[in-house]
Amino acid sequence: MGVSSILGALSLLGFLLFLGGIAAVVLSASQNRPVRSGITLAAVGLVLGLLFSVVSQGIMIVEPQQVAVVVNTLNGELDPNPRRGGTHIIVPVVQQAFTYPVAQQSVTMDEAAGGEGPIVARTSDGQEVRLDVSVLYSVDPSNVNTLHLRWGQERYGREFVVPQTRGIVRDAVSGFEAADIYAGGRETLTSNAANRLRTRLAAEGLTMSDLIIRDITFSAQYAEAIEQAQVAAQEGERARLVVQQRQQEAEQARAVAAGERDAAIARAEGEAQAIVLRAEAEAQALQLVAEVLAANPNLIQYQYVQNLSDNVQLMLVPSNSPFLFDFQSLTENVPQSTNEPGN
Repeated sequence: MGVSSILGALSLLGFLLFLGGIAAVVLSASQNRPVRSGITLAAVGLVLGLLFSVVSQGIMIVEPQQVAVVVNTLNGELDPNPRRGGTHIIVPVVQQAFTYPVAQQSVTMDEAAGGEGPIVARTSDGQEVRLDVSVLYSVDPSNVNTLHLRWGQERYGREFVVPQTRGIVRDAVSGFEAADIYAGGRETLTSNAANRLRTRLAAEGLTMSDLIIRDITFSAQYAEAIEQAQVAAQEGERARLVVQQRQQEAEQARAVAAGERDAAIARAEGEAQAIVLRAEAEAQALQLVAEVLAANPNLIQYQYVQNLSDNVQLMLVPSNSPFLFDFQSLTENVPQSTNEPGN
């Protein structure tokens, strides 16, 4: 039980004593008895009731998630120091407190939000879009006096936060083309709108935590046109990739052909060089043979004789003749003469 509750209970007890004293006075007067004790009881009860009632009104308890604005009822001025969570003393009747929640609050604008429907806006190229938006905000305890003066306890959410959100989001959308938003510009759009709304709310004593654009809906005709454009772009990209692949294949074929051509040229050049080298070697060999034969004319005959078999007999007729004769074969073909008598 809080202090104010206890004081309220004591105040009620005092007023009960006052009523009891009045009843005692009436009863004593009807019986012609002294009424002094009843008057005393009524007076004490009245004083206690009023005292505890005034004291209870002078004690203000502010919850941890609240902040209180204190107003001077005589001149209408605000106490420059808002009261944060805890127990505070104010002057009863002269001062009056108004509490504001400092906990997170939200406002949502979408199809299911009752009176706060989605935000309808137009892009820079004239396309209509519908946006489901939520705003998370809270009361700034250090600037709650400004909020109280301008909007009061009940009006700031409905009459300030909602209209400001709608107007700022519409202005932000008008700076984008529909294609940019459709292609993924939601983050930039959200950032632009959030920065502007945060500044506007701060000037009125509110702190914005987040601006959330949950859904963006385009007209059916525009969505269909965008879809067709995307399909065409995808087909164009596929065609480009096919052409690129064909070009790569052609380049590879040209590279292979060039490699084969270079290899064939290299082989032909190698064969030609081999033929030249063999011809040069043979020419050098023949030149050497010619030189040896010129120096030794009989070398061929000597080599020939050396290569004959052992049973071959030769004769040279005449001795300087370049021809060689097989003596055995010659003698075999000559008829043998007989020296027998009588012949």
